[in-house]
Amino acid sequence: MMNFTPQGLTALSLFALVSSITPGPNNMMIMASGANFGLRASLPHLLGIGLGFMFMIVAVGLGLGGIFSRYPVLHSVLAVVGAVYLLWLAWKIATATSVSMAQGSGKPMTFMQAAAFQWVNPKAWAMALSATTTYAPTVDYQAGILVVALIFGVINIPSVGVWASFGTLLRGYLDRPAWLRGFNWGMAALLVLSLFPLVGELIKA
Repeated sequence: MMNFTPQGLTALSLFALVSSITPGPNNMMIMASGANFGLRASLPHLLGIGLGFMFMIVAVGLGLGGIFSRYPVLHSVLAVVGAVYLLWLAWKIATATSVSMAQGSGKPMTFMQAAAFQWVNPKAWAMALSATTTYAPTVDYQAGILVVALIFGVINIPSVGVWASFGTLLRGYLDRPAWLRGFNWGMAALLVLSLFPLVGELIKA
């Protein structure tokens, strides 16, 4: 375990930044949402990711991590459920239409949907388990978990916001249905590719 020295806080912050801003299911989905629905409509989705993940860190740090260590099969079951759900989301993204189009019927993800999604997101589980086991101090552990969650929230929300903003910037170039379909299918493909590490872990297990 690492105490909250200046070096420890720096290491935790760097881990939060790198893990939050690199591609993954959350970032692929929020960029697609920004492109299809705009930044304002995607804000509940964005906040659901950030605050939902903060809650996940607290829950994992205060007990759920130990349950998965004791019953590894539960982690495998969750991984399979998460993979199936991600495939369904990839299909929804691939077939989404812009709200600026008259026939558009899609809706951005709500706050609660985005927060709940963290529990079936393989990358979120990996981030939460790594953060709580590596960076939370042994002294005043419960308070340390809250600090870890807060630091992730401060860093994660702006990081995800970068992807949402990038998607919104692309919105002006996706006014043609063919271009929008190509973008959405590309985002769906990247979301599916993000499952490959999970599939490798399940095969090894």
